[in-house]
Amino acid sequence: MKWPRVRLADVAEVLGGSTPSRDRQDYWNGDIPWLTPTDLPMPGEGIAEVCDTTERITEAGLAAISASLLPPGTVLFSSRATIGKIGIAAVPLVTNQGFANFVPSKAILPNFLAYCLLYYREEISHLAGTTTFKEVRRGALKRFQIPLPPLSEQRRIVEILDQADALRKKRAEADAKAARILPALFYKMFGDPATNSKGWPVRPLGEAWQIVGGGTPSRTVQEFWRGSVPWASPKDMKTEILSDTEEHITAEAVSSSATRLVPPGSLLIVFRSGILVHTFPAALTAIDVAINQDLKALQPMGKNTNEYLFGLFAAAPTVPLACVKKGATVHNVDGARFSSLPIPLPPASLQRRFAEHLQTALGVKAQGRSVGRQIEDLFRTLLHRAFTGELTARWREAHMKELLAEMEAQSKLLEAVR
Repeated sequence: MKWPRVRLADVAEVLGGSTPSRDRQDYWNGDIPWLTPTDLPMPGEGIAEVCDTTERITEAGLAAISASLLPPGTVLFSSRATIGKIGIAAVPLVTNQGFANFVPSKAILPNFLAYCLLYYREEISHLAGTTTFKEVRRGALKRFQIPLPPLSEQRRIVEILDQADALRKKRAEADAKAARILPALFYKMFGDPATNSKGWPVRPLGEAWQIVGGGTPSRTVQEFWRGSVPWASPKDMKTEILSDTEEHITAEAVSSSATRLVPPGSLLIVFRSGILVHTFPAALTAIDVAINQDLKALQPMGKNTNEYLFGLFAAAPTVPLACVKKGATVHNVDGARFSSLPIPLPPASLQRRFAEHLQTALGVKAQGRSVGRQIEDLFRTLLHRAFTGELTARWREAHMKELLAEMEAQSKLLEAVR
């Protein structure tokens, strides 16, 4: 039995959103939830059940815009800039103009439609073209075709995917708890580093740690980029322990350029990147690694430890972020201010004890990420099998008679709305 393919407009009313004038105070701080894309998780990170929003508007605000109050069960899909954030309205709400909102007909379940949009997100994103400001027009979305199983099969698919998605959410909750362990441990052992609440001796960072930079070998010499020496740049700084990099260079590239090879146990920090507007990436190296000019490597002088400084940056990122100079697109750390940062220096024995706890904590986080990847792979596999028809193939065979009757009724329903 082959599922029919239908246009989204055949199974849902597709509506937009709008923004009341910010100049009218009587339009804001009312009782009507007003959704923006920032209220939803990033694409692929989950389908949100939207019960509340950061901002709310008044009845006057709603009356002033060209948008309708959306009923519960509406599937909310961000269609501008960051395309593919997905939510399902649990309460009546309105959205801004960054959404295409799907009010499902009786032929499709809201959760099935949401999973369907998740599965086809990349394909839908391509409808936005290659312009700088990406937007998928509602007309293109209305014409986009999806498979439409009978309702009972939709329920079975949603039931299975919901179970897998619940595992993803539990894993994400566990990861969030794990992320809070390290700052809590640091504060317990050392107090607040911003105020030095335990009164430790203080020295400028540049007097307690050596700070070295790097560089980039010539891209025109292709042989430089065919080696085995890891070469780190900001794009590699997405982990606490750096054990490999996306690009590798030769030993000759190291000796022929401004890059620098730093040993295992070095503390790498991002010194120049747009991410510095809100995040201060830091990582401990597990390997010999060369670094580019947007990174700095820190080595302790005396008996201090890099693990301690890593913990300080993780527990109080506002301390190093206070040294960031913001540019139009790229931000960079002011080297003089960073070197002058007053760093509390607890006894070396306490720093070493923290280093032991840190290794344990990071090991737990790494194990959690590994489990998370397995759960994510399972979910993606199930999602693919769901929309290729494989997931419910045996169930379909066992319920063929009922499904055929449902499909006939479904066909009549679709004809009535066309």
